[in-house]
Amino acid sequence: MSFRAQILGAAAGGGLPQWNCGCENCNLARSGLIPSQTQSSLAVSANGRSWAILNASPDIRLQLADTPALHPTDLRELPLASVLVTNGDIDHVAGLLTLREMQPFTLFATAGIHDVLSDNPMFDALNADVVKRSTIALDTPFELAADLTATLFAVPGKVPLYLEGETVQTDLLGDQTVGVALQAGQTQAYYIPGCAVLNDDLRGRLEGADMVFFDGTLWQDDEMVLAGLGKKTGKRMGHMSMSGPDGSIEAFVGMDIARKIYVHMNNTNPVLRPGSAEKAQAEAAGWIIGQDGMEITT
Repeated sequence: MSFRAQILGAAAGGGLPQWNCGCENCNLARSGLIPSQTQSSLAVSANGRSWAILNASPDIRLQLADTPALHPTDLRELPLASVLVTNGDIDHVAGLLTLREMQPFTLFATAGIHDVLSDNPMFDALNADVVKRSTIALDTPFELAADLTATLFAVPGKVPLYLEGETVQTDLLGDQTVGVALQAGQTQAYYIPGCAVLNDDLRGRLEGADMVFFDGTLWQDDEMVLAGLGKKTGKRMGHMSMSGPDGSIEAFVGMDIARKIYVHMNNTNPVLRPGSAEKAQAEAAGWIIGQDGMEITT
């Protein structure tokens, strides 16, 4: 048995280039000088025949087309067993509307996330007679695909932007933002595309992991503010930054993790430029900068 994880999309919401952005990274990507990246999604399998997709990106049609392992094996036969969404963010659920073509699979999510989907009648396009919606309790193992067990756990974060009220808690612990623990044979992997802080509980969970796919949204907390692209910091959006004394690079120092991979990177993040000093700094600290199409195996 060999665990396989393929990054379908390495970027945060909007992708790279983002359609309405003229920042340095987006212009470089449009010019073909740095690689373009689609929006956040990961495919995983324990045997190469039965696959699960973690988060349904708005770019999922192109991502599936670019991933031969997920191509149809017959007229309407796919190796896709399930889709799991880790929160209700648009860049993680909008792709479900592309998967509405009467294709059987199981849709896994917590009760809170399923409520978000149920409250929007547009998602009824996923025919309930074809797509089974399965509600998963936190800290309860379940079969995600053949030979692959998953467990959802609370991660400090916040509700989706469209559900924010006047008061926003950015380190909320509950079932609205979750991480995924994946077990295939002796392999232990984690997928955490959104995280506000690496608390002691999360640190304990990740210790000794074979691989961790982790929130790489911003390089520095005020990155978007300095770029003139918004007023929100990374902390306000519920995301740790990579750099700085309270960033993820520092937070992971000394932890026993075989491979650490950044995913969900914003279009402004300088690590997306192959020759940047920031990318070199992250790699020197033992991090892999995720890219569309990258496959990590054990």
